[in-house]
Amino acid sequence: MIELIEMLTIGFAVGLSGALVPGPMLFATIDSSMKEGWTSGPKVVLGHALLELVLCILIVLGMTSLVGEKEISAISLIGGSVLILFGIVTIKDARKASASISGKTNSISTNPVAAGIITSVSNPYFWIWWLAAGSALVLKGLETSLLAAGLFVFGHWMADLSWFSIVSAAFSKGKELMSSRVYGIVLLSCGVFLILFGSWFAAGVLT
Repeated sequence: MIELIEMLTIGFAVGLSGALVPGPMLFATIDSSMKEGWTSGPKVVLGHALLELVLCILIVLGMTSLVGEKEISAISLIGGSVLILFGIVTIKDARKASASISGKTNSISTNPVAAGIITSVSNPYFWIWWLAAGSALVLKGLETSLLAAGLFVFGHWMADLSWFSIVSAAFSKGKELMSSRVYGIVLLSCGVFLILFGSWFAAGVLT
């Protein structure tokens, strides 16, 4: 019983430490929340969790051991490029927002679940963490039981859900107090961050 509580606590603590670090998923949540409302946060986490669920299954089956340095480099290049494109689309939305804060856009960020999947799968940090620390912690949980491993992952998801729900609620409410100009600046900042983040990873592979 103590081992189960320990794995749940570790999952929550590790998940929260990762969620609090600014990254593509955070900025996708801010972007989506101002367009679609407070439910965007949980929906972004759902997309993120679906991808992690698949990855955890692969870890249990031992398939992540097939991923080497070349595969990580490819993930970094492709993922960085996707984040750059995501950032460009967000900047285009920022220009539209400056004209009308209530205007709807057609970017991928208007689908929070898809945004959660895309910003996770295209983030090299996500893969590096899960193929190293994440897989080790899941396997450690399996030494006790499948339930222990499951509780680690559940705690991880609860941390993500808690933090991103708070962020989503805050920015969806804040939108009502923003002028169209401020709204556009926030979206522009999100887009610029995604481009810089993606460029950093892509450039690292090419140099």
